[in-house]
Amino acid sequence: MERQDVPAWVLALEQEHLEFIRKFVLSSGSLKDMATAYQVSYPTVRAKLNQLIERIDSVQQEDVEFINMIKNLVLDERLSLDVAKTIIDSYRKGQAKE
Repeated sequence: MERQDVPAWVLALEQEHLEFIRKFVLSSGSLKDMATAYQVSYPTVRAKLNQLIERIDSVQQEDVEFINMIKNLVLDERLSLDVAKTIIDSYRKGQAKE
């Protein structure tokens, strides 16, 4: 997979988040098994998962808000459709590089 094909939400994650996701998948999503692997309580693992979910949601929300703002500028005829497409494409490419 090329770097530009990796979703922005994945690129926004730190190595420890990616490792948590890897272990989560390998444990078939069992938080009980995750707690054992990390040698912590179930609520601690659940809290870590909740933090990860919030992080992913926040990155996706930022993308949606920016793109919606550009679309609204087009609807208000303050920006041409061609320019809007260029801005959105450039934004998405920039997100893939981060």
